[in-house]
Formats: sequence, structure tokens, C-alpha cells
Amino acid sequence: MSDQPWPWPAGAATGIGSLPGIDIAEAQRIVLGELPALPHLPELPARGPGADLIGRTGGLLVELPVELFAARWRVAPRPGKDLRRARDLMERDLDQLAEQAEEYAGPVKVQAAGPFTLAASVELPIGGRMIRDPGAVRDLAGSLAEGLRGDVEAVARRLPRASVLLQLDEPSLPAVLAGRVPTESGFGTYPAVEPEVARALLRDVIEATGVPTLVHCCAPDVPLELIRTAGATGVALDLGLVTDLDPLGEAIDAGLGLLAGAAPALPPPGGRAPTSAQVADRVRRVWDQLGFPRRRLAEQVVVTPACGLAGATPAYARAVLAACRDAGRRLAED
Repeated sequence: MSDQPWPWPAGAATGIGSLPGIDIAEAQRIVLGELPALPHLPELPARGPGADLIGRTGGLLVELPVELFAARWRVAPRPGKDLRRARDLMERDLDQLAEQAEEYAGPVKVQAAGPFTLAASVELPIGGRMIRDPGAVRDLAGSLAEGLRGDVEAVARRLPRASVLLQLDEPSLPAVLAGRVPTESGFGTYPAVEPEVARALLRDVIEATGVPTLVHCCAPDVPLELIRTAGATGVALDLGLVTDLDPLGEAIDAGLGLLAGAAPALPPPGGRAPTSAQVADRVRRVWDQLGFPRRRLAEQVVVTPACGLAGATPAYARAVLAACRDAGRRLAED
């Protein structure tokens, strides 16, 4: 077990990233109000292209412009209106964060797509996704690393009393490693990326930012050991998708923090958000099954929704964030 200090307070809760709606000022108020121990910069994909995960991250790339073509993002010959829109949206979001959290002095989280999810989504100018070309993937990872470093610095300048955490969203990482990313025709798949290659590129991106970095993967078969050995501080996952607890227990015991997705991202059939007691019980059950002492739970675990909340109603999203916050407090009191 590592003795590293965790970059969040005991009993913290946070969101994965996305929220419903198009009003960034209101979204930021909700986050700061409901998640005071570990707020994040909200993402509002309902605003359209450039606010989505891929377009938003594409706007951070350095010397690798992207554009929309047939509703898909691809590498562009030169910067254009799509890239300007993505960057303008991000700038507005950062300004709103600075306005509302000017005096904030704790940890704050920002999110971006990781290199492999980006490579599995962005197309080359000649067609086909970047994941098909190992050289293009290396260039993409280098561009992303430089862009993320600048993004982290921009947040730190706006919030000089805060400490920045970075979350890399990698929902496509298991498919990339297993060779399950489909080609455009749908009749084939791209070759798998070797784990050693994936680990090295992910490590390069993590080390470039200079801040604690989390990897979020809301898919089955999260490659926990790869993520840990690439240098991530923690992993964010959906507890409902964990079918084998042994790899998770090994990763936690080796010093990986856990952002435990314990509340549904979409309303259940009854339509009501879970209570804080239900969310806390969900986290406790998994922790107890892993066999770790309760005293470590509130320090090593952050409570989160199972995934982003963009598909939920505003009322449900707010209720889920509040339940996660209060669940974290319950766990800290255990």
C-alpha cells in the first residue's frame, strides 16, 4: 500500500463531468453548491459541437487542428470555425469558473478525453480513425499532453488558491486494447494497441501535466493495472460494471485511489434519485467485500455518479450530486 497523501479531503464527492442544459453559469453554481469538497468544471454537451467530449478536447490540441465533417471530428489542414467555437466555449467556461470560485482554496477537477478515446474517435484527413496509424496516435498524444498542460495552467492562473486535478476520460480504452474499435464500414475492427504502448503513451500524457491525474472509464473490463502503472492517482468507474473484484482490490491495495460511481446517471424506473444512505451503503458493500478496513474508505474513495449526467433532467442531476455529497460525509463519519 502506498503512503501517498490523497489530493482530496476525506469524505469527498464529485461529478464525472457532464450535466444537462446549456447555461454554464447555472451549472457551475450547482457544482460549487452541491460538491464543495471537490467541485469540477461542468461540461454541457447540449450546447452542440465543440461542447461534446471529443470536440472540447480537440480544442485543446496544439498544432493539430480539428474540424467537423459529416458530423464527425477529423484532423483539419488549418484551424477553422469549428475549432474556434470549441475554444470559445472553453474560454467562457473557465471565465465562469474564475468568477464564481475566485476565493476557492481546495482541489478542483477538470476533464478531457484521454489519448486513446480521442484516437478512436477523431478521423484522419484521408479517412479512417487515427487509431489505425501508430505514428498518428503518438503525435496525437504529444499534442494532447501539451494542450492539457496549458489547460491546467489556465485553471491555476484563474484560481490561484486552488489545486488542480485532471481527469482523463477513456471509455474507449478497453476496446482499443482488445481490438474492438470498429472501422467505418462496420465490417471490421482496427488492430489492438499493445498494452506496453498504451501504458507508455498514457504515462507521457499524465507526466506532462504535472498534477494528480485520474482516469475515468465507464466501460466493462477497465484495465486497472495499466492505469495504475501509467502513473494515475486514481480511477473512476461504475461500480455496477465491476464483475471481478480481485483486480480492483489489488489496484487499491497498491495505492490507486477510487472514484466510486455509486449512483445511477439516469433516473431509475421510479424516477427518484437514490438517497445518500443508499449511495453510502453501495460504496460500503463493495469496500467490505474487498476486505479493506473502514478507516481507509473515506480517505481513498471519492463518491461519484456512475457516469456523466448529461442525459438526466436538471432536477435529477442536482439530486444525485447532493446524494453523493451527503454519502461522502456519511462515510467520513463511520
